[in-house]
Amino acid sequence: MASKYDLVVIGSGPGGYVAAIRASQLGLKVGVIERESLGGICLNWGCIPTKALLKSASVFEYINHAADYGITVGDASVDFGAVIKRSRGVADGMSKGIQFLFRKNKIETIMGTGKVTGKGKVEVTDADGKKSTVEATNIILATGARSRELPNLPIDGKKIIGYRQAMSLDKKPESIVIVGSGAIGVEFAYFYNAMGTKVTIVEYLPNIVPVEDEEVSRQLSKSFRKSGINIMTDSSVESVDTSGDICKVKVKTAKGEQILEAEVVLSAVGIQTNLENLGLEELGVKTDRGRVLVDDFYKTNVDGIYAIGDIVPGPALAHVASAEGIICVEKIAGQNPEPLNYGNIPGCTYCSPEVASVGLTEKAAREQGLDIKVGKFPFTASGKASAGGVKEGFVKVIFDAKYGEFLGAHMIGSNVTEMIAEVVVARKLETTGHEIIKAVHPHPTMSEAIMEASAAAYDEVIHL
Repeated sequence: MASKYDLVVIGSGPGGYVAAIRASQLGLKVGVIERESLGGICLNWGCIPTKALLKSASVFEYINHAADYGITVGDASVDFGAVIKRSRGVADGMSKGIQFLFRKNKIETIMGTGKVTGKGKVEVTDADGKKSTVEATNIILATGARSRELPNLPIDGKKIIGYRQAMSLDKKPESIVIVGSGAIGVEFAYFYNAMGTKVTIVEYLPNIVPVEDEEVSRQLSKSFRKSGINIMTDSSVESVDTSGDICKVKVKTAKGEQILEAEVVLSAVGIQTNLENLGLEELGVKTDRGRVLVDDFYKTNVDGIYAIGDIVPGPALAHVASAEGIICVEKIAGQNPEPLNYGNIPGCTYCSPEVASVGLTEKAAREQGLDIKVGKFPFTASGKASAGGVKEGFVKVIFDAKYGEFLGAHMIGSNVTEMIAEVVVARKLETTGHEIIKAVHPHPTMSEAIMEASAAAYDEVIHL
């Protein structure tokens, strides 16, 4: 006899587990199918454990620069195994937290791999290959994504690695080539450089963190190069020879081919969605370029089947998946949720200095033909940044010149990932530039740079 649910969620990442909890709050009987660990990639191999690694790197850097703060300490060294162990412990703790939340919300966990076999039916194959069927009025696909593999950069898990291996290596590599400079690439570049590894970034596009405002990209390049990271832009990895002890990486550049040598090559060239063996083709669920096509409330073209997170169009970010999951189940439960505004999604990169942004870049605003006001406030002029010894970076804001609409904000510096939410809320509330200027910000804080940058846009800045 098959188990019956109001909702079955396939996948328990930040899309799936959040959707399940919200659905339970709304009175639905919920089951979640998970083949590995609750919390998915984000909690186990992505967002959370990487931040634990980056914290260790930050602490080590602080100790090494203690003299800058008038503090004398003895020689500091890295126990790489202990750093990795701490990260894994943080991830395990978070995954156990999801188990607690599921018990609290009476959500049933079904361990195994799910495949939709018909209307309201999901076949579950457990680790031993045993099959069972669960039935549900509604099914949400939240299967996430994995490291994308390039044909000339096949991941072997030893010399050519993806992000999972990058956060669980047995020993610190002496040298690493990182292919790709999105969030994953630059976060690992910062971590390994801080640990004492020789780091080279190879980026196909003209700028690192290419989705960010160009001024932010230039500042991060400057900061990274100052810390000893080698950056090669407008470059591509043609092949990697892994036959010897050291990888020989053939890189095509504007000046010709170069051969780089490194112990390890990290492929950080994006993600590939997990759509295989879900039963989509048999059911006629429409996809396009590896993404499931859905409406504003994440319903597919097949009744009773929904999809959220990395497998649907839109930014592949944990907080986006969570928001999509909540909207999806509220609609299923008969509520009237507001569709997600994909133009107001913050992006955060947790290297050092941190990067955070939301809305239009200056270039995008000008390309749209908008008449804009741009304000910028450097942290060199911030009292809190000076006191903290973190003067790198700036806050840049963009407003519509006619109506004062907050079009975008771009930040690079210490703790800016904690500051960007102010702009997200301001844009949600349709706040204008002058309202930001007149909202009293506490002093001294890093966050008053948002007010100062806004004032700079209107030629009212005090501290520049």
